[in-house]
Amino acid sequence: MLDIARSELKQILRNRLVLFSATIIPVGLSLLFIAQRDTFSQFPTGIGFLAGVFMIILISMGLYSTAVSTLAARRQTLFLKRLRSTAVSDAAALAGIVGPPALIAIVQVSAVLTVLALVSEAPAQIPLLIVSGLALVAMMVGLALATAGFTTSLEHAQVTTLPVVLATSAAAFWIGFTGTEELAMLKRALPGGAATELTINAWNGGTDLVDNLLLLPPTFAWIVIGVVLAQRFFRWEPRH
Repeated sequence: MLDIARSELKQILRNRLVLFSATIIPVGLSLLFIAQRDTFSQFPTGIGFLAGVFMIILISMGLYSTAVSTLAARRQTLFLKRLRSTAVSDAAALAGIVGPPALIAIVQVSAVLTVLALVSEAPAQIPLLIVSGLALVAMMVGLALATAGFTTSLEHAQVTTLPVVLATSAAAFWIGFTGTEELAMLKRALPGGAATELTINAWNGGTDLVDNLLLLPPTFAWIVIGVVLAQRFFRWEPRH
């Protein structure tokens, strides 16, 4: 698994298009928002708004989109098919391929949130922030495996990943702009919605621990949905 992960990381770093879309764009957007933090802090969710949006943008683009593109490309070149003929288990093979994008996303989130904390205010509940981030990573990995089942090529991934990226980003901005005083159940049920609210609460503080933990089940539900869809639709070989 580690050899596969090391090889995948090298290929991501060498592929300028993937590297640009997975790192430069999301990090650039995050830094732009940080520069305008005074404007965003006026919304009901305060600076936590930026933390929630950054988490979604960085993980959806850095992890989800990159993982789908990588899996589609490896299937197209029959690399996935060859992996299944080796002693590496299916789970280890997928972990080796998806692991590097996940690591990149985690590093990006950590770096950007550290910058946000330095220029504004530190998060009130760091452990809860970590839980929120890891739950979102797990959700995006599941959805990436599911989406890869519908993706036939690297180019096709630019289309198939749009619904999830747009839906999660829209949910994050909706909650960030308006909070969850109204339509709370709907907002939390959207992919990434509950995780965004949890991130905001973890950053701003002042919310009950039990209420925060109740935000985890919606995200876990999306993890289950992703895993079930992946088991049903993920393919190791191109369709003929």
